[in-house]
Order: sequence, then structure tokens, then C-alpha cells
Amino acid sequence: MILEGLVTTIDKSGQLHLAPMGPDVEPGFRRFELRPFPSSQTYQNLCESGEGVLHVTDDVLLLARAAIGRIETTPPHRTAEKVRGFVLSGACRAYEFEVRDIDRSQERVRMSCEVVHSVVLRDFFGFNRAKHAVVEAAILATRIHLLPIEQIRTEFERLHVLVRKTGGPPEHEAFDILKDYVESASKEKA
Repeated sequence: MILEGLVTTIDKSGQLHLAPMGPDVEPGFRRFELRPFPSSQTYQNLCESGEGVLHVTDDVLLLARAAIGRIETTPPHRTAEKVRGFVLSGACRAYEFEVRDIDRSQERVRMSCEVVHSVVLRDFFGFNRAKHAVVEAAILATRIHLLPIEQIRTEFERLHVLVRKTGGPPEHEAFDILKDYVESASKEKA
């Protein structure tokens, strides 16, 4: 099962790097597989350190900002317990992990990871259609180089209805940020 989340890694200087990722998780959440692009900072950091932290969160505004590289300030965090890295204080759950195997035989690298420590930080808010719509919009925004712009716009129109009807201020802000990003990117693409 693919679970959308946020991964923190550390760069060569020890600074926090934050990226959205959708790992393939196993039941029991003891192992999972990441599939970063070889050109990504997350990939570079994991090759260097071999460890990081996967976060489960319902903070779709942070997820949206991370998806399009618009993190204005580093979110509150603390040092991880078992790995060299950081745990986001506002996440629901955090899974500290070590990379056990790297398969570079495909375009998307496969990194098999083992959870070495986990912590529950707060309750998950619950299911909400607007939060799901923002996650889908964030995924679409990261695919602007792969999908036709009209397809993305059509999906955004459908998702906007859900956000408008069921979202709160964070979901509306997140959706607006993503929509602006897609429109700017489509102008550059044209």
C-alpha cells in the first residue's frame, strides 16, 4: 500500500531536508520501500547517511508546500532518537528508518528501509475530503512535466469543489498555493 507522507533527511552539513514521498509500506509498518528519483536531494542524502524519518501527517498545507518546494521556514522539529535526523513536531507519527538495500536497476531507485524506532506524536485528525483533495492536487502538481496541462486543470477543477465544500482555512490555502504553482508552471511550459 502506498502511504503519502513526509520524509526528513540530513544533508552533508547536517541540515534538515524535507520532501513528500509515497512509500510502499508493509502491514505492521516495520519495513517500507522508498522510490526517489536519482536526481533528488532526498536520494543524495539517503545514499550519504543511510537513514531518515518518515512522517505520517494530516497537515496538508505543509505537504503541499513541500511538494512544490515552497517551505518558507523549517517546521518545528526535534532530534531523532535512533538515527541521525529530525522528527517533525507537528506530525501524527514518525518512523525512524535505516536504508537496508538500494536497487538502482530502474529509473526510480528502490530503497528498502527498516523502521528502527517509531513514535506517536498526536492523534490523526480523521478523514476529510478536502485533505484528500489537497493531497491529490499536490501529487498532480509534481507531475506537471509528465501530464498534459489540460488534464491537470480538469482534475484541479474537480478537486476544488471538494476543498470549497469541506475544507478549512489550511486546506483552502494549500489548494490555492498548488493552483498558483500549476498555473505558473504551465505558462513556463508553454
